[in-house]
Amino acid sequence: MAPTQRIFTAALVVIGDEILSGRTHDKNIAQIATWLQIQSIRLKEVRVVADDPDAIVEAVNTLRARNDYLFTTGGIGPTHDDITVDAIALALGVPAIVHPEARAILESYYETRGGLTEARLRMARTPEGASLIPNRYTGAPGIRCGNVFIMAGVPSITAGMLDALSGQLEGGAPLLSETVGCWVGESEVAQLLGDTEKAFATCQIGSYPFWAEGRTGANFVIRSVSAEDLAACSRALIDALAAIGKPAVPGGI
Repeated sequence: MAPTQRIFTAALVVIGDEILSGRTHDKNIAQIATWLQIQSIRLKEVRVVADDPDAIVEAVNTLRARNDYLFTTGGIGPTHDDITVDAIALALGVPAIVHPEARAILESYYETRGGLTEARLRMARTPEGASLIPNRYTGAPGIRCGNVFIMAGVPSITAGMLDALSGQLEGGAPLLSETVGCWVGESEVAQLLGDTEKAFATCQIGSYPFWAEGRTGANFVIRSVSAEDLAACSRALIDALAAIGKPAVPGGI
């Protein structure tokens, strides 16, 4: 779809006790954020919640209401603690059902893998009225309910589901960026950065400090949906750094 000038936003709910306990290190946040960026959709917030129906319902209803899209990961497998579908159905005010198309997909997938057991049939359950997101890896599909996208917790499976969604969602103006590096401490230029950002209403400046070659430096990433404003803000920042005797490095260090 052709991008519009409006900024489209998304949120992500990462579901799972194993994430909160530290047993599993989440990798989906980065890959979903990167994918959304390519779709010209801004990831605005991320929540990690336990396998608790009330927590899932609250997070889903809060975040789907204030963003264009909401993604969830985790809790859609075949075991008793995979409660995401039931919780999201509750949040949406609809029953959870066995989706006929999902059942057919799983029957075909498991035909030579021991058959469709009751546990495996759990992966065919969706909130009523949902559509499916293809999963070329394990058969069990992801789920779309309005602006809510229910995806696997396993990063490789989530990646396949994202591939299936590529180009399917409406995105806004692409977020452009330029990087300016400088051998300077953040505290030395904090006011300068704030003043520069304030002078360009469509731009945001992020500061990312580092220590290298025995000295302190920082890369400043300027972001904007306007190429013209981005270029002007970058020039202004470079000029302001030069004025205090701190030459900038276009493209970053």
